Amino acid sequence: QVPLVESGGGVVQAGDSLRLSCLASGRAVSAMAWFRQAAGKEREFVASIDWTGGSTAYADAVKGRFTISRDNAKNSLYLQMNSLKVEDTALYYCAAGPAFKSAQFMLVPSAVRDWGQGTQVTVSS
Repeated sequence: QVPLVESGGGVVQAGDSLRLSCLASGRAVSAMAWFRQAAGKEREFVASIDWTGGSTAYADAVKGRFTISRDNAKNSLYLQMNSLKVEDTALYYCAAGPAFKSAQFMLVPSAVRDWGQGTQVTVSS
């Protein structure tokens, strides 16, 4: 199995935008998600997308600011993050779930079959 590889993290100012990418070869029919883990906190759900790309789910904390999408032609998963806040600072993980699953299936870490190594997002004020 080809590993998941995230990119796009960095240090930005509050109010800025970032787009995270995840190379996800061989996962065209897998449900996918983004999770994050801030220092001293539990890993938490951010956003997910079903295997078709037709349905999505978001944590309340990011709803309206973040957008998850996938492009199977590029074997990629994306997280567009707008209006970033200091509290968005965390290590962001790309995550793959089982084939043919819904976005709702991916709401908890136990649903994840494969994790990327993470990309750090730091938002300063």
